[in-house]
Amino acid sequence: MRQVPSLPEEPSPEAPSRQELEVNPADGQAEERGRRVSRGVWREWILPLLTVIVVMSFLRSAVADWNDVPTGSMKPTIVEGDRIFVNKAAYDLRLPFTLRRLASWGDPQRGDIVVLFSPADGRRLVKRVIGTPGDRIEVREGRLLINGELADYGPLEQEIIAAVGPEEQAAYRFANEKIDGNEHPVMLAPWVLASSYFGPTTVPEGSYFMMGDNRGNSRDSRFFGFVSRKLIVGRATAVVLSIDREEHFLPRWDRFFHRLR
Repeated sequence: MRQVPSLPEEPSPEAPSRQELEVNPADGQAEERGRRVSRGVWREWILPLLTVIVVMSFLRSAVADWNDVPTGSMKPTIVEGDRIFVNKAAYDLRLPFTLRRLASWGDPQRGDIVVLFSPADGRRLVKRVIGTPGDRIEVREGRLLINGELADYGPLEQEIIAAVGPEEQAAYRFANEKIDGNEHPVMLAPWVLASSYFGPTTVPEGSYFMMGDNRGNSRDSRFFGFVSRKLIVGRATAVVLSIDREEHFLPRWDRFFHRLR
């Protein structure tokens, strides 16, 4: 009788050893140490840092901030490269990151330097309050009239004039403008017609008339009109620091912590 050859048996999988079935205690301890380190980093570093960032963001939005000044529209009071301190709680308290007022304790006064959003394009600007609600504003031959009263123009201190470059010092006229007890430095450009004549116009209720101290080179209420009270976000009170962009960004030490007027 013919014998049928048997098929070779498949090798059975090797049974795991006892050592492989046992959990290595060292691995569990390392994993637990990793979890403890992660929790410690989160509690001691990441969470406090996030808290500081959130709190600072709310404070900068509603209480105080500092802003860079990229243009010369407020010369000679504020020059390019100044970084100014803005008191956002000077007039009211707003809901952070909005223009909604939660409480109000004052309004901008003539002569205040304020930060506002342009009614023309929404850009953040720094200007001086010239007219308050009800004021009649006019510029005649470069001279400012408020409610028919002509501003007085006297000599300006040389240290203020020195804040601008030699070319501008030679081309512009500088003066200390004073009206109704308020005085501040201005730069006058007699050859610019737009800065020599304006108005008369009356400021409506709930609005303000803004001008830059650099009267010949400032896009302000003479161009974009009156500024609503809700667009004024704070009062600029001082130069915190200043760098000279024309001189390799060197610091202007004499302008650090310089009070604005």
